[in-house]
Amino acid sequence: MATSTPFSWRSMLFVPASSERFLESALRRPTDAIQLDLEDSVAPNLKDAARAHIGELADRAAAAGYDVIVRINRPWRMMVRDIEGSVRQSVRALTLPKVPDGSFVRAVAEILDECELEAGLPNGHTRLIAMVEDAEGLHNMDGIAQAHPRLCAMIVGAEDLAVSMRMAVEPDGLYVPNIMAVAACRRAGIAPIGFVGSVADFADADKFRATVQRAARLGFEGAFCIHPSQVEAANEAFSPPEASVTRARALLETYEAECKAGRAACTFEGRMVDAPVAMQARQILQRHEALVAMLERRQATKA
Repeated sequence: MATSTPFSWRSMLFVPASSERFLESALRRPTDAIQLDLEDSVAPNLKDAARAHIGELADRAAAAGYDVIVRINRPWRMMVRDIEGSVRQSVRALTLPKVPDGSFVRAVAEILDECELEAGLPNGHTRLIAMVEDAEGLHNMDGIAQAHPRLCAMIVGAEDLAVSMRMAVEPDGLYVPNIMAVAACRRAGIAPIGFVGSVADFADADKFRATVQRAARLGFEGAFCIHPSQVEAANEAFSPPEASVTRARALLETYEAECKAGRAACTFEGRMVDAPVAMQARQILQRHEALVAMLERRQATKA
C-alpha cells in the first residue's frame, strides 16, 4: 500500500462529468482539486456517456496541473463500472457517496486493488473520500474513518443527511454530526472536510466565506465547492495566514531555546507557551508546508 501524504486540498470543485463547458470553466479557477462528478449532477440517461469519457476529462485536468477526484455512484452495479472507468494515473481519489459502514469502504478497496493491478498502478494509488449521508453512516462514523488505509478524508453530506434525519438543512441540526466527523477523523488520522451548512448555499458570497472560516476554526481542512465562486473563499479559509505562519516560527524559536535551557514553558507576546501551545504552532507550519509543496508540484506539472 502506498504511503499517505499530508492532505492539502482546501477546495475541491465539482464538475459534472457530462459537461465539457463546465470543465473548461473549472480549468481557469484556482481550485486545488477538480472533482469530476458521475453522481448527482449527471442525469441518469447521461451516466454511461459520462463514464465513457471520464478518463479523457481526468487526463486533461491533470495535465493542466490539477489534482483530480471522481465522485462515483451507488448502487453497486453502477459503482463497480464507475470504479473500473476511473482508476488511472490521473485520478488521485474517488469520493464514495452514502457510505453506511466500514465494511463498505473495505469492499471498495478490494475492487481498487484489482483495478490498480490491471492498470499497472502501485497499490494504494487511488485514495478514498467517504461521504456520511444518512443515519446509519452517522452511527458508524468511527468505523468508517478507520476502515482502510486508502481513506484520506471524510465529509458529512448535509442534503442527504437532512433527508435521512428528516431535519432542516440548518446549523442547529448539522453542528453535532460535523463535530462528530472531526473527532472521528482525528482519531483515525485522516482529514475532516466540509463545514456546518449546505454546500448548495453559494449565492451569498459573504455568508459562505464566514461559513468556511468557521469550519477552519472547528478543525476542518478543506471543503467541497459546487460553484466556482466558492473556491477562493475556501482557499483563503483553509490556508494559515502569513502572519500566523510568521508568528508560529517565532514562537517555536523562543520555546525551543527555553527548552534547551532546561525550562518547560516560557512567555511569548505576553502569553504562556508550553508543550500544547508549541504543538499548535507546529501544526500551523506543517499545514503551511503541505500547501506550499502542493502548489509547487502544480507549477511543475504546468511547466
